[in-house]
Amino acid sequence: MVGRIAVIGSNMVDLVTYVTRMPDRGETIEAPSFEMGHGGKGANQAVAAAKLGAEVLMVTKVGDDMFGDGTVANLQRFGIDTRHVEKVAGRSSGVAPIMVEPSGENSILIVKGANADLSPDDVEQAGDDLRGCDLILLQLEVPVETVYAALDFGRRHGIATLLNPAPALSTLDVARIASATFLVPNESELRILSSMPVDSLEEVEAAARSLMARGIGTVIVTLGSRGALLVEAGGSTPIPPVAVTPVDTTGAGDAFIGSFARYYVAERDVVAALHRAVRYAADSITRRGTQKAYATEAEFAVSHAPGS
Repeated sequence: MVGRIAVIGSNMVDLVTYVTRMPDRGETIEAPSFEMGHGGKGANQAVAAAKLGAEVLMVTKVGDDMFGDGTVANLQRFGIDTRHVEKVAGRSSGVAPIMVEPSGENSILIVKGANADLSPDDVEQAGDDLRGCDLILLQLEVPVETVYAALDFGRRHGIATLLNPAPALSTLDVARIASATFLVPNESELRILSSMPVDSLEEVEAAARSLMARGIGTVIVTLGSRGALLVEAGGSTPIPPVAVTPVDTTGAGDAFIGSFARYYVAERDVVAALHRAVRYAADSITRRGTQKAYATEAEFAVSHAPGS
């Protein structure tokens, strides 16, 4: 049994420009190519889990513009349950202009649009379906009060929760996220949350433990090309990276979380799920785009079979 995952979070339309270099302030330069696709941290994580075979429920809001219907259809194309995806009258959908450099590194702006209307009431209205889930995934591209409400819902009903504190929010109340089963920041998010340096693995672990001292149970820090670090009360476990040639790093963190969620709910083995998540995220950056770069379960099995 793969398990059922709920994602309470954002959706975006990605407007991706591939650049030869970033323009200076006030400068206009020509870019070689442009692509448009579906993204948003919540939707990305949902799609990654669904493409790997998980049953996924999405709770989100879309605008009543040209992107709204397309976003719903895209989620449904991957078999995601959209009964709690609501269209907001008079609102634009969320959009994310992205610029990708030749190295694969990216710079992103987000416009929340209808994502800003996702409320604590929406969590309660989805309650009957949420109670049937094994894990709830959360991010910070929707109102923080909604995130707090979802974490509280998970605590009250005994449902595991994972919070990806991205984009980083310096005002995030650590006491109100302490019930999260997993907190999964990257290095910069960990630095902002902890107000501590994160330049070495020792500093990363110390920063993670400072959050655990404030009530957080388990911290998983994504380290990009250095893999990941699992920090628990009983110790820490480094998860080694997988070496690949990056093409586009957009959405790699979401690939990591969506795949971790899928493998965790299936086997309840955190370390094994993290090893697979590191491989899946590395695989995703070998192709352009976000959701379209994510491998299906069959593709992932083939690409990481012995001798491949």
